[in-house]
Amino acid sequence: MVAADTLTVHRSPRYTNFMILGAIFGVLLALVLTVAFPDSADFDKGQIFGFLLLAGLAVGVLLGCLAALLLDRTIGRRAHTVRADRLTGEDSGAVDTVDESRDIQRFNENKE
Repeated sequence: MVAADTLTVHRSPRYTNFMILGAIFGVLLALVLTVAFPDSADFDKGQIFGFLLLAGLAVGVLLGCLAALLLDRTIGRRAHTVRADRLTGEDSGAVDTVDESRDIQRFNENKE
C-alpha cells in the first residue's frame, strides 16, 4: 500500500565548512599582519604570530558562523513543499526469507 505525505524541503549551508574557511582566513590574516608589523623589542616574530593567530582564529571562525547564519536565513525563506510517496509494510516488496539449512542439506545430498 502506498501512502502520500507532504514534506518541507529546506536547504541549509554546512556550518563546519564556513567555520573552517573562516579559520583559514584568520590564519592567513595573522600571517600577513605578522609580516606587516615592524619588529618589536619586547616580542619576537613567533610570539607576535602566536598572539595574532589566537585572535585571528577566533575572529575568523566567528565571521564564518555569522556568514553561514545569514546565508541560512536568506535561503531558509525559500522552503519548498513536496509530495512524497511512502511504502507501507504490506506492499514493500520484501522477499520471504529462505531456510538455509534445507539448501545445505540438499547440497550435501547431491554431493554424495
